[in-house]
Amino acid sequence: MNQHKSAIRISRGGRLMEKKTMFETAHRYLETAAKYMDVDDGLLTLLKHCKREVLVHFPVRMDDGRMEVFTGYRVVHNVTLGPSKGGIRYHPDLNLEETRALAMLMTWKAALVNIPFGGAKGGVQCNTKTMSEQEVENLTRRFTWEIAPFIGRDKDIPAPDMYTNPRVMAWMMDTFSILKGYPVPEVVTGKPLELGGSVGRFEATGKSVFISTQEAVRHRGLGNSLEGLKIIIQGSGNVGGTAAQFFHDAGAKVVGISNSKGGRYNPKGLNITDALNFRDRYECSLAHIKDCERITNEELLGLECDILVPAAVANQIHENNASKLRCRVVVEGANSPTTSEADDILFDRGILVVPDILANAGGLTVSYFEWVQNVQELLWSEAKVAARLEQIIRKAFQQVVSVAEEKKVKMRTAAYILGVRKVAKAMSLRGIYP
Repeated sequence: MNQHKSAIRISRGGRLMEKKTMFETAHRYLETAAKYMDVDDGLLTLLKHCKREVLVHFPVRMDDGRMEVFTGYRVVHNVTLGPSKGGIRYHPDLNLEETRALAMLMTWKAALVNIPFGGAKGGVQCNTKTMSEQEVENLTRRFTWEIAPFIGRDKDIPAPDMYTNPRVMAWMMDTFSILKGYPVPEVVTGKPLELGGSVGRFEATGKSVFISTQEAVRHRGLGNSLEGLKIIIQGSGNVGGTAAQFFHDAGAKVVGISNSKGGRYNPKGLNITDALNFRDRYECSLAHIKDCERITNEELLGLECDILVPAAVANQIHENNASKLRCRVVVEGANSPTTSEADDILFDRGILVVPDILANAGGLTVSYFEWVQNVQELLWSEAKVAARLEQIIRKAFQQVVSVAEEKKVKMRTAAYILGVRKVAKAMSLRGIYP
């Protein structure tokens, strides 16, 4: 795989065109936001670059005794507001371009919700579905060892992301602590509660999707509650599954849900509690859900609903299917699930899109709460965590709406204006030294 290839040639309508990478799309959003503020050209150029990019190739001993070499990344985009923060993902398609883009998104996300962190992202090219738990542990510990000089509570703080979880964070924390010679729980967030994790962290991203949806429904004039609204969720993992349960408990009808193998649909509403129990019991399978129709992920996106929540992987809503969506609101649970071309199409169609850097900011927010608790050696109650998360997400939503209405732009542009403006202002105040 060519990590530096900027675009791929694809066929559409009998002609060839270029498909932008995630990093190019991130640049486009940054440039669009910059048009609505006074940003020095040199500063804008600096914001397009990542501060540090670490690429490592490392060996892992597999269960059958053979040695396999893996490629890992840790990219820091910006540390103007504080130490960098971002997830670790394990995925076979992970590459440097994507990691850069996700690190940049984290910078704007932290600034948008007023969290004193910069943006980072990292991970390893691997397929954990074909690996044993021991192999994943071996990989995690060796990867942590490789990037240990670059992480730390005041430098860069990893967290869970796609195909990583609290167990993986426990291995990272333990490996780093062994290296230091004493426990360092604050080096990562998203840990198990027994190792300094925070209550409310596991469900935080899904909960911010839920809170953002509540705000979007009111803003769109669809009512004062989610009662009876039809919701479709692409993805049933930590984000999609958690959000689904919140929607179900609030009286909404989750009529469709999916995983990487496909989806299930019932226009009268799925029994989400049973569906998630089946998912957990049968190794993430949705095959045992009763009274529903089996559909593909592509078909799922085109079904009629009030709210569509893409909570799986990037680029699921693109220019070839954006015109086929039959929803009134899109709430982005995943990172970059909508391409820039599709974003324009949805805006022209009058479909409200709540951008990822707002809708899924709950994970980052409660990760910050966890870090604060670790550093101060305090424990917050579940009620305190929940109340502060809700306050931050609702406030950020209203600020984005205010800017969107003032500038007459889409919510994504407004969110970027707020995030970029704060970082750019801080960089100007700090200056360049030496």
